Amino acid sequence: MQIYLPIAELSMNLFFLVGIGAAVGFLSGLFGVGGGFLLTPLLIFSGVPAPVAVASVTGQVVAASTSGALSHYRRGGIDLHLAMYLVLSGVLGAFGGVATFAVLRDAGQLDLFISLGFLILLGFVGTLMLIESTRAILKQRKGIVVRDRLPNQHSWIHGLPMRVRFKKSRLYISVLPVLVIGLFIGFVGSLLGIGGGFIMVPALVYLLRVPGNVVIGTSLAQVVAMMAATTILHAVQSQSVDILLAFCLMVGGTAGAQFGASAGKYLRGEQLRGLLAILVLAVAIRFGLSLVLAPADVFSMAVLGARQ
Repeated sequence: MQIYLPIAELSMNLFFLVGIGAAVGFLSGLFGVGGGFLLTPLLIFSGVPAPVAVASVTGQVVAASTSGALSHYRRGGIDLHLAMYLVLSGVLGAFGGVATFAVLRDAGQLDLFISLGFLILLGFVGTLMLIESTRAILKQRKGIVVRDRLPNQHSWIHGLPMRVRFKKSRLYISVLPVLVIGLFIGFVGSLLGIGGGFIMVPALVYLLRVPGNVVIGTSLAQVVAMMAATTILHAVQSQSVDILLAFCLMVGGTAGAQFGASAGKYLRGEQLRGLLAILVLAVAIRFGLSLVLAPADVFSMAVLGARQ
């Protein structure tokens, strides 16, 4: 069943769109991530123009993350004070990301930048995750008990000026790294169409020592607010949000996430991190190949804005 996507200006199979939304939703529920870093590349590989893929996925990430954020809020799993700083800096980063998006698109370099961005970001994060999960699995097989660092064990980052007390997280730390993390996630998320949860959660845990009982909910709250602002900015400034495409992805993603969450109960944490690392590296390699292999069509067409 073919449907026409008005903004993407192409026809695609409805069941295919719902299917990839469900597949990414399943992986999101299984690994506890937003899934934008998988869904955006899949759409680009399927022929959807990169600007439309990036802008449309932001709406899907908002829908997928909202239910999780509400669930954590009802259980008291969100540090609203910490989330406020992350949201404010994240929205500012989103403004910068959308502005950069428009500049690169007008210059005809957006596709190249997105490919390089995914290659570098996913390659770096995937490699670190694979190394860490492999070490954890090997230590577990040898019977070595690894003690996690406690939230109150501070590093040099906590000694920076402008310290603020976050009662829910039981932290008294500098607000500067919090703002930098939110700003970076907002900029990268709006530029590449990713929620950034797979970067945000490790940053909050390993850099700021945010307790595990609030880190996921706080991250989701930031993702919802930041990606909602990004969706509006893309719709107003670049007009690249395809509502029909986003809706199809939302339908599949909502259903798939429920099955993924159930399946995740049967795997250990280090196994999940290892599988996610392999998946992330596979996407990075695919982008790397697209940069070095000759395309099937060496010519492209682009609509340039009128200059006055």
